[in-house]
Amino acid sequence: MVEKDPISEEIKVPKEVSEKFKELKSKLDTFKDDLLKKFDKYILGIALVPPEIIDPEDAKFIPKDELDKRQNSLRILVLVDDNDSTKMNKFELKDKLRLIIDQSAEKIDPNLVPQLMLSSELVENCYDAKYDILRTIAMSMVVYDPSDLLAAVRIAEVHKSMTIKKFQRYILSYVGMGSLFRGEKSNDIDVCIIVDDTDVKRMNRYELKDKLRAIIYNMGFQAAEITGVKKQFHIQVHILTDFWESIKDASPVIFTFLRDGVPLYDRGTFMPWKLLLKMGRIKPSPEAIDLHMDVGEKLIKRIKDQMLSVVTEDLFYATLNPAQATLMLYGIPPPTPKECIKLLDEIFVKKEKLLEKKYVDILERMYKLRKNIEHGLVKDITGKEVDKLLSDLDDYLKRINKLFNTIEKRAEGKRVIDFYDACMASAKDVLAMEKVKSDVVKGFTKLVKDGKVPERFLNILKLVVKSKKEYDSKKISKQEIEKVRKESAIFVQGTLEYIQRKRGLDIDRLKIRIKYNENKYADVYVMDKEVYLIPDIDVKPRIYQKGDLSKDGKISEVKGISFEDFEKGLSDLNKMRRIDLNKMFMDHLMNLFGSDMVILI
Repeated sequence: MVEKDPISEEIKVPKEVSEKFKELKSKLDTFKDDLLKKFDKYILGIALVPPEIIDPEDAKFIPKDELDKRQNSLRILVLVDDNDSTKMNKFELKDKLRLIIDQSAEKIDPNLVPQLMLSSELVENCYDAKYDILRTIAMSMVVYDPSDLLAAVRIAEVHKSMTIKKFQRYILSYVGMGSLFRGEKSNDIDVCIIVDDTDVKRMNRYELKDKLRAIIYNMGFQAAEITGVKKQFHIQVHILTDFWESIKDASPVIFTFLRDGVPLYDRGTFMPWKLLLKMGRIKPSPEAIDLHMDVGEKLIKRIKDQMLSVVTEDLFYATLNPAQATLMLYGIPPPTPKECIKLLDEIFVKKEKLLEKKYVDILERMYKLRKNIEHGLVKDITGKEVDKLLSDLDDYLKRINKLFNTIEKRAEGKRVIDFYDACMASAKDVLAMEKVKSDVVKGFTKLVKDGKVPERFLNILKLVVKSKKEYDSKKISKQEIEKVRKESAIFVQGTLEYIQRKRGLDIDRLKIRIKYNENKYADVYVMDKEVYLIPDIDVKPRIYQKGDLSKDGKISEVKGISFEDFEKGLSDLNKMRRIDLNKMFMDHLMNLFGSDMVILI
């Protein structure tokens, strides 16, 4: 059967235009076939992108031959998978591939201009909020898209534009998630939208979530119709307050979302949390860990009474969640199910030698059973098989509970040491600032008698010291540890505020405020060998400067610095110099601020 040409059949364009389209399609197919012969599975997508737009003013300075070539060129995006590239770095890989791909295009048609992009570059562009490539893909004509990644970008970009246009400032993040955005094959396209509900007052947040979800879902169907994408398009909508609660509760789903999600649009909500997770600054709370640990026991009863699909789901999570809880308690962020099996084996079987391999095998069997049921490879299960699984699970949970208790004792000990070290460090900072040279407890006793710090600080300090001694003698209880945790947090926060307040007062005493140009104000901080300046305290964001200062008051080499460098420069109060308003110092200030400047006392 001969396939009808959609251009000539549906739009009824002139014959010569149809012939040109056929010729172009033939060239693109030849180019595609040549690339697939050479690189096969590494080609994630090929698309004909819109022509380059050249500004008429810029065109005046471009040689005619080059201008004609750029205007007549056919730009082709070639997306290459570099996820498993280990033999060379991505720059070497890109240079090597570009040479081969350019040669291939040149042989077919000199006007074909390939634009090579690695999959890691596409993701990095999204991380850096460079969304132009997404808009380009959305407007492109797809030539080859085996994994439907280009289709996913197209439908998400269209849906994102509709959503942002409708709700504007309430859309905080639009994130691609799931297997497809991790570079794996998938049967569907998953995106997640985070909506700001913090200043909505006309309805409660649950009504807001339901209303937004209905509208956003409807836009998803419209986007599918516009783009012609047939793959299932799944949309999740999170309101900001629920998203924050999920992070606090250490939900493994949210951790996976933060780790693997790719921001297609972000106004400073998703990427900061993603970076904090990568830095290890987001950690599960003790309550969240206990919650995960309890899941296995609670689900056993349900497993015995449910149908096949429910049984296999509950069996799986009853096995997985305690393993995740144990890994979280050990210090590992909640892993995916597949990673959990690997980590359980590597850490507790091979490294720590605290667990037997057969319990890792039980978790792996549960994982494979669940996957086989999802993919239709297992369609029924006998009562005998369920009994065997339940028996294994009972044994597994008893052993994982024992492992959990072992890790918990280690963790509790480390927590006591951490609380003690944090309080001691804060206390020593206070004593150093007050120039008290003494034992920490004795020093704080003196500060309390002098009325400089509250007596509660001294009581907390004594409690922390006592808990450290009890831990060393193995006599401290879990309840006492929790009390120390709460009290030490109050102590550290309180001493930090005390230091900041004291430091601010000391700095202000040695600050010069200058009025100039009638209504402008500047601050000058004089150190031992440097001078730090805020040339206009009312400008937002503020500008910070630093200059060299000689002993006789000469200011030189004034240059701009960051706020962090400004803070660091003023951090050591011992380096601050008593202000000497001699003639040379005043002359240099006038050079900076003008002869009409006035020093305010």
